[in-house]
Amino acid sequence: MTRIVIIGNGWRANYFHRIAKELPDEFQISAVITRSREKASEVAVQWGVPATTDWNEGLHFPHDYVILCVNRAVTTDFLQRLFELGEAVLCETPPGYSAEDFQKIWDAAQTHQARAQICEQYQFWPLYSSCLEVIRRGLPGEVSNVSLSAVHGYHAVSLFRKFLGVGFEDCAVSGKRYEFDVTYTMGRDGYDESGRVIRAARDMVSLDFANGKSAFLDFSDEQYFSPIRTRRMNIQGVRGEINDLTVRYLNAENRPVTLPFVRLDDGVNNIQGWSHQGIMLGSAFLYRNPFPGAKLNDDEIAVATAMRRMKEYADGGREFYSLSDGLQDAYLACRMDEAVRNPGTVVEAVRQPWAEL
Repeated sequence: MTRIVIIGNGWRANYFHRIAKELPDEFQISAVITRSREKASEVAVQWGVPATTDWNEGLHFPHDYVILCVNRAVTTDFLQRLFELGEAVLCETPPGYSAEDFQKIWDAAQTHQARAQICEQYQFWPLYSSCLEVIRRGLPGEVSNVSLSAVHGYHAVSLFRKFLGVGFEDCAVSGKRYEFDVTYTMGRDGYDESGRVIRAARDMVSLDFANGKSAFLDFSDEQYFSPIRTRRMNIQGVRGEINDLTVRYLNAENRPVTLPFVRLDDGVNNIQGWSHQGIMLGSAFLYRNPFPGAKLNDDEIAVATAMRRMKEYADGGREFYSLSDGLQDAYLACRMDEAVRNPGTVVEAVRQPWAEL
């Protein structure tokens, strides 16, 4: 049983509560620390867990690690405080806003020998895990470039670095922001059938790494929820590519092979209780759901995977998404934001103190 204290309350924090409710034999929320008594009362009623505004009281409950799930404006200060207390921390929110924030966090982590990981869940999504497995098996050969239109900022950077096998190389960033009309259809609060039209930003960004590899981001915020704005992906290697849900590659005889990702879910067009099984390529599984039978969506499966990995790390196991990786993602995301604010300008991203030697 993994016992967790959550600092923060809101839409994203609710993920951890839902996961604990669905997997009660694995996760237990021991307590929640919120910013106000009103919020603490709401949490206690909604989720049936102890909630307080007092850090000492909240951290007194038995726990294996702390999940920090707060606004980015206070992430830096809260992380430093948790490092000073010697807590093992899974940071859901990106670690700060600026290079100054990132440096403060890194300095504090070194000073206090912090135990911290970033809850960067997209590497654990069934689809993206399958892509990483295809790359690991060498089907597309050495991957040289990635185009992604699915997630924003630091999430996109994380996937770019994973797909390309990029570490902390210098990078040249350029981009531009466009705005277009789109009918609003859905958000965090559910469907909107009013037909109202909104102005939506669309960012086009390129990242050229010093090792010759490149990444291309095409993203609009509406893609996260809108059923009329799709997600797209193309990962190209010297012997093939992954294009959305199709893998094309050359076999040992240099003949082209085309195979689709086949997703398996229980409860689709039958009476079996809904859950995700996994994703296959041909006759072999690329990915199997580590929580079989659980009624979790893809993002919840990914977050639950990070929660499980965090317990292993807190118990002395290996890292699964280091603080240095999270800082690098956030740093490059800041460079991307600067590039779209200054179209026509190349923004340089250089090696930072947290870069591995």
